[in-house]
Parts: sequence; structure tokens; C-alpha cells
Amino acid sequence: MFHIFQYQPLRLMTQNSLSSMCLKLMLSRPVAFAQIWKSWFSSHSLLGKKNIILMGPPGAGKTTIGRIVGQKLDCPVIDVDDDVLETTWNMKVSEKLQDVGYEEFLEEEGKALLKFSASGSVISLSGSNPMHAAGMQHIKKNGIVVYLDVPTTVIMSRLKSMKMDRIVGLSPGISLKDVLQFRKQFYKRWFDIRVLCVGDVEADVVAEKVLDAVKRYQDSELETFISTRSGRSTEKNSHKLFFSDVVTQGLALDGGLFVPERGLPKFTAEEWQGLIEVTYTERAQVILERCIHPADIPASKLAEIIETAYGENFSCSKVAPVRHLTGNQFLLELFHGPTASFKDFALQLVPHLFAYCIPKSCNYLILVATSGDTGSAVLDGFSRLHDTDKQRIALVNFFPEDGVSPIQKSQMIGCQKENAWSVGVKSDFDFCQTAIKQIFTNSDFTGFLTVEYGTALAAANSINWARLLPQIVYHASAYLDLVHQGIISFGSPVDICIPTGNFGNMLAAFYAKMMGIPIRKCICASNENNVLTDFIRTGVYDLRGRKLISSFSPAIDILKSSNLERYLHLIANEDGQLVTQLFNQLENQGHFQLQKDLLGKLQQDLAAGWCSDEDCLAAIHSVYSTTGYILDTHTAVAKVVADRLQDRTCPIIISSTAHYSKFAPAILRALRIAEINQNPLSQLHLLSSYSALPPIHWGLLETLKKTGNGNHQVCAADMSVLMSHIETLIQNHFM
Repeated sequence: MFHIFQYQPLRLMTQNSLSSMCLKLMLSRPVAFAQIWKSWFSSHSLLGKKNIILMGPPGAGKTTIGRIVGQKLDCPVIDVDDDVLETTWNMKVSEKLQDVGYEEFLEEEGKALLKFSASGSVISLSGSNPMHAAGMQHIKKNGIVVYLDVPTTVIMSRLKSMKMDRIVGLSPGISLKDVLQFRKQFYKRWFDIRVLCVGDVEADVVAEKVLDAVKRYQDSELETFISTRSGRSTEKNSHKLFFSDVVTQGLALDGGLFVPERGLPKFTAEEWQGLIEVTYTERAQVILERCIHPADIPASKLAEIIETAYGENFSCSKVAPVRHLTGNQFLLELFHGPTASFKDFALQLVPHLFAYCIPKSCNYLILVATSGDTGSAVLDGFSRLHDTDKQRIALVNFFPEDGVSPIQKSQMIGCQKENAWSVGVKSDFDFCQTAIKQIFTNSDFTGFLTVEYGTALAAANSINWARLLPQIVYHASAYLDLVHQGIISFGSPVDICIPTGNFGNMLAAFYAKMMGIPIRKCICASNENNVLTDFIRTGVYDLRGRKLISSFSPAIDILKSSNLERYLHLIANEDGQLVTQLFNQLENQGHFQLQKDLLGKLQQDLAAGWCSDEDCLAAIHSVYSTTGYILDTHTAVAKVVADRLQDRTCPIIISSTAHYSKFAPAILRALRIAEINQNPLSQLHLLSSYSALPPIHWGLLETLKKTGNGNHQVCAADMSVLMSHIETLIQNHFM
């Protein structure tokens, strides 16, 4: 009944073959076709002979939802409690628990599961089945495990109304809440896909969500990527790219940036509200599961990677806390990672995603261009890989030799490891970034490296799609924290103000808005390199006659904002031809102008302002004088712009993108210190004497102490010289 057609993954079964088969049946036997199609759909949704296995806490509705799903698919439904355990034991589950006790019950339950087998069915597990490893391994072999993720408060309310007092693990001194929290670790270990079940949602609605989730699980073809400089994929353009491909490839072959062909996933208001009470890592897990198909990275592996990234490497348990600054202004503190900037959020995560996605048979060299903070963050992140991964993954970080702060340079030197190096370039960031893009699109050079050394190149800059996803998480989390703190109710708007150079952080905030976070305006804050501000105000992106100005906020000393291309592709309705035209004109003529309708769309989403160095230092002094809190120079730029542009009708979240310790000379100058020692370590010791908030960064002092007289390579601003450096590093590390 369930296996009329042999199952093939949709990546193998072409749309043409499926359509042809259906057309022949429909024309020859229309009634039979309808029946066969229904059966095929059932079989296909169940992945052939596999089962849909519903898992979740007691009171999650597994039995009811299982029956509805089974009815919709016209397939057998098996409730483990009723149809397996009670049949095997010839007694009620509650009686068995009372008879043998907690530990023996789990063992007996697991043994019963090991003897059970089924195919083409919907199976509703007991709430305690996942606590028996061998039993779950057995049943998972032939099924897709769907986790019905119901908030603990909802479960407790349901169990109370059901008057259920026999829960495995519940005993004097152990509360129901403790039992439910303890079990979560087992649910997270086994599930393939998660279905958020929040609010008073009807069982029919949850059942549909289960079917949608299973369909997504089996059909990774739906989640492909395209270049910003091409249109949607067609049958003529049949080569499909998936998340694992774009993570490793970095930049599209046509010079564009990768974006998801069908856009980002949407969360309902109820689903977002279900994340208000959970931890940062749990929010990250749920959001990233929706953005990364399990065919690319399974949920259990993703959970492991997220825990590795954010579990112990951040000094604050909240990871990205939101702090009230003054009035209706709030700071999103993004500097609690190991290298003290917002780049840690992506670059503690991406190296592990990259290591999982790449083929094991090939070596990879990661190329990075940085205007400051990315350098130490990417070096630190890739140096934390497992030793076996370090042998096949190396990294070289190019930065403007004289365009970063002394402490940033010391960090980049101090973070070098056996598989990660820094190279200073006698130019500015725009040259470094453009050079990397040109290297990636130089097929002769990349082909030579592959053939001669078995080494492929990849990117870890914000041009890499995977870099943006963790940034979406912290913007969403900041909003949820304001709701949790009672500052706003869910649905109330907020503005976000971000110090912006390469537009990645700004783009991530806009993506969070698209996914359902009620962000009203994204405010772009520039320093004196205010090309973005001019563009957002006028629609003209003009680099003619502009020279990069060195400022006290070097991370946003950028004139060419790479991620702007992704945003323009989005508002231009994915018109790759237009995007290609605009950025070719920028490259060849130094400017482009948006059409009036696109400028109107842009100005609905974005606002912009800029801040001089003088105003930046004044803001640092003013905030410290009134609050005792020290802003870093980039956050101060955003603070000045927020003061000028906010209308005070809603809260504004200012992204605090780096710790002030990284820019000690400018901070000391802002605090009116007359004599400043040029030694970075002495500068930090002086700052620590102020006992300000936040305190000196936990890892920065240690890194600077290790740096000593560390060395790094310096090269001329010449493409052939950079390529020679790359080849030499490959020879030294991989050969």
C-alpha cells in the first residue's frame, strides 16, 4: 500500500521524469491516477518504508497529532504507550512505573522498544523513550524523528489540567519543571526536525506543521542558492548549489554573492514569542535550524557546533546581553567573545560549519581581508578547530598594515597559530578586499593551486553567506530580550542603529526583520568615510575623487560595502542583470545611481547619518561622565547618529560592536588623559584603573601578554605579490 513507487531522494528524481510519469497515468486512468497519487504522496512523505516518529515531553500531544497525521497520510498509527508497552507488559504504563521504579522502568521500556519494528507508519513515542539510547538508536534507523517542541510552561499547565501525577523521574524533592528541563537534553540528541508548538494552537495546525517539516526534510532541492548577479535557476541552468556548497565556495563564479533562492524562512509571532524565555544558544539553535537544511548539517551536529561556539568561549552567560544606556536607548553588547568584537559571533561558529561541509579529500586555504576586528576573530576561530581539521584547513588574514589600531594589530599577531597567519598589506582595506575578490575569480590561479597542490581557496569574510546567519540571531535575540525584560510587548516596533562599513551587520538586522522581528528602521551610522550615508540619502553611490580617511573607528573605514549588493538584489526583486550593471559601473566608472522606485524602497527600510572623530570622542566623554559606561569608538559613532535621527517614539537598540579596550589610545584621549604611553599593555592597565563599565576585556590582556615581539609578514599592495604569498603558505603548510 505504501510503496507503489520506489523512493528516490528528490535531488536524484528529476522534475521531468516525475511529471512524465504523472501525465501518462492521468491521461489513461484518471480515477486510478488520483488514488495512486494519494498513495505515492503518502509513501513519498514517509520516505518510502521509513516512519514519522513523533517525540516530545508528556503532554506535547504526540498521540493526538500522530492520529491526525496518520489519517492525512492514510497510513498506520502506532502509539508506543498503548500499542507497544501495555501490550508487551499486559498492564498499564502507570502501574508498571509504580511496580518497578524509575530506573528499572526506563530499562524495561528500552527493551520493549528494541523488540519493536514498523515501516510506513506514524509512531508516537512515550515522553521517556528518548532517555534509552539503544532503544532510540534502533527506532531512529528506520524513521524521521520529529520533535514537538512545546514550552515548559505550557506542558506544566496541560499536565496539571490532565491531573497526570505519574511522570518518569518525578519524585519527592524533584519538581515537574526540573524533570522536563532534564529531559530536553535527550530530545535534542535524537531529533531530525523540530516543530515549534506554541500558544493554544490546535492539533490540526500542528499536524500540518509536522507534514510541512517532513516535506522540507526530504526535499533539500527547495533550499538552493543563486548569485546576486544571476536570475533564478532554470532547467537550462540545472547546476544547483546548496548551503554546504556556498559555505565552501564563498564567492560566486560570476563575482556576485550567494543568496537563498527562495528567501529566508519566516517565523510566526507565536513562534518568536516561544523563544522569549529560552537561552541564547537555544534561540540560535532554533533559528539556524530553519536557515540550514538538515541535509547539509543535521540538527544534532548543528547543536553540537553551536554549543562549542557559544558554550564556554564567551565571558557573559547571556552571550549577547542588552543593557539600558539612557532614555529609550539600549546597547546590544557584542564584545563578550574571545577577541572582543561582534565578529566572534560568526567566527566562533563558521569554522566548524566549514569543517563539516568541506570534502575530506581536499585541503582548503581560507582568505580573509579585514579592516580590524575580523582578523583576530577569524584567526582565533579557525585555530580552535580539532587538530585533524587544522591539518587540512589553513587561513591567511590580509589587513592594512597602517590602517588598524595598535591593539588590533597586536591581537592579529598574537592570534596566529600553526594553521593561521596574518599578512600586513601596504594599502587600505578596500584594496585587500578587492584583491581577494579578484583572486577568487582568477580561474587560472585557483585552478593551478588545485592541480599543483590539491588545495582550494575559500572565503570567511562577510561575503560568505554563513557569516551573516549568526548575526541574524543576535539581532532577533536583542528584541526578544527587551520583551523578556518588560520594556516592550511583542509586536511593538524598535529601531536599530549600527556602526556600518561593509553592510553585513546592517543586512543581518534587515534579514531579522524579514523573518518576523518587528524592526521599524535600520539606521546606518558612518564615520567620515560616509559613502553609505550619502547613498542612502540620495541613491547615488559615488567613489569618484573620494579617498579613504583614517579615523578613530577603523573597522568602518570602508568605501566599498560588499554586502550592499545582497540588499540591492533583494529590493530589486532579484534582478541579477540590474545588480550586475550597477556593480560593473561602480567598478569601471566609480559610481552608480539607483532608480527612483528602488530608492523609495530603500528609504522605507533604512536611514543614515555620519559622525566626525571630534563628535565621536565627545560622545565617549559625555556618556562616561553621566553613566560611568565607556563606549568604544564605533559604538560612539552609532550613539551620535542615534541621538540625531531617532524620533523617540520607540526604543532604539544600538549595536555595541567592540570593546573599548581595543581602541585604548582614542578612549584615553576622549577621557582627556594628557600623556598616553604608546605601549598597548600599559594603555590597558591605565584604562582598568578607571573601574568603568564594562570592565577591561577578559581575554585582551592575556593576548597582548602573549604577543611580545611576535612577527608577521608584510607585503606590497601588488596582486602578484599577494598570490606569491598564498602559494608559499600552501607549500609550507600542506606539502
